[in-house]
Amino acid sequence: MTPSRTPSRTPSTTHEPVALGTPAGRWLVLVTVLASGMAFLDATAVNVALPSIGHELGSSLSGLQWTVTAYTLTLAALILLGGSLGDRYGRRRVFLIGVCWFAAASLVCGVAQTTSQLVVARGVQGVGGALLAPGSLALIQSSFRPGDRARAIGIWSSLAGIAGLAGPVLGGLLVDSASWRLVFLLNVPVAVLVVLAGRHVPESRDPDQQGRFDVLGAVLGALALGGITYALITAGEDPHRPDVAASGAVGLVAAAAFVLRERRAVNPMLPPRVFADRQFTGANLATLLIYGALGGGSLFLVLQLETVLGYAATTAGAALLPSIVLVTLLSARAGALATRIGPRLPMTIGPLITAAGALWLTGVDGSAPYVVEVLPGSLLQGLGMATTVAPLTATVLAAAPDSLAGIASGVNNAVARAGQLLAVAALPVAVGLSGADYARPAAFTSGYRTAMYVCAALFALGGAVSWATIRNDVLQG
Repeated sequence: MTPSRTPSRTPSTTHEPVALGTPAGRWLVLVTVLASGMAFLDATAVNVALPSIGHELGSSLSGLQWTVTAYTLTLAALILLGGSLGDRYGRRRVFLIGVCWFAAASLVCGVAQTTSQLVVARGVQGVGGALLAPGSLALIQSSFRPGDRARAIGIWSSLAGIAGLAGPVLGGLLVDSASWRLVFLLNVPVAVLVVLAGRHVPESRDPDQQGRFDVLGAVLGALALGGITYALITAGEDPHRPDVAASGAVGLVAAAAFVLRERRAVNPMLPPRVFADRQFTGANLATLLIYGALGGGSLFLVLQLETVLGYAATTAGAALLPSIVLVTLLSARAGALATRIGPRLPMTIGPLITAAGALWLTGVDGSAPYVVEVLPGSLLQGLGMATTVAPLTATVLAAAPDSLAGIASGVNNAVARAGQLLAVAALPVAVGLSGADYARPAAFTSGYRTAMYVCAALFALGGAVSWATIRNDVLQG
């Protein structure tokens, strides 16, 4: 029999628990949704803007990959540190610092004149994302009453997810009507609204957080992700280059050293004890698979629509619009359903539905109308993700003690971003694409189809992991 979840022994907040329907609850949802939505929108809108960026800045396929992965790399590498900082110094404080940092870096992205400048600015933007991303969910988990948390996460997933799913549409409109630069510049006014509304959000922290920060752990984690990512992307250009093997070896050695460091450190950045709960580990493994498939599939689908089918950026974004409706309508309900019946079934069925959508989308080649080629797959993926996200996120947070809400949220965000990072870096290499192949329809279509099959398999495996590791009582209490 699997042991029950370890309860929180130390309160992580000094205020009374917030009820979902109160003014305080509404302010909390508004602030976390706006900030998360800003980051989600930016991430998805950038995919639609990639062909325009590549044309204006003269980028290669690896340059476009780095435009995506530079942000994801720093985000994934530092997000655990961001969660730890929030637990120690105040989740609201660190969250708002991250919002301001993200906006400042977005401004630099919007005025970049070369691919290299854009990639560097995207990396700096990821640092801000690492501070704000874990704070969103940690504030919800530590502030709301236990009975309201899953529903609050469902509302957060629904509303913030709208921004992420609307990103391709809005990004396409901005690219076609003005410039890809507005995709980044739009973040600045949104950040101002978040900072102004943030004063209504209660502060929370973990009073037991003491000792020095695990700087070595953060450095090793960054080296592991950076080395492996650089090797995968560079291998697409020339797998025989000596820096491919060297960076891959550095990444693998750093990954092993990171594990050893966290097991022996007095104050580890990633406390190994959080993985003692089988459900926390299982939910994060499912996250790695599902979000890896989502990130890789989204990149390939947008490039296929624009490169092979000749969609304008706006049209390519609008082609995925039906998913927004399903996520909007169902995410909050999925969170409430998971509280009532348990998260195991939604976390199993949701990824399988999304896998079916990916399989349908393998046939996108321009040989049939949109309503036959794209619409059914888009609807299936929207339904699957709406069913999955809220129960998955609620399970990750519920499986860890409340005092470690920031770390738990940071771990899950890091795992999700690492999955996307590795998928975007590895898939083009795995399917034989490199250089300017993204601009050659015949070359890209073959690789696209294989990549979507791989993504479908990853989605299905995520559902299988959920069925094997998650219990229905994890959200109780």
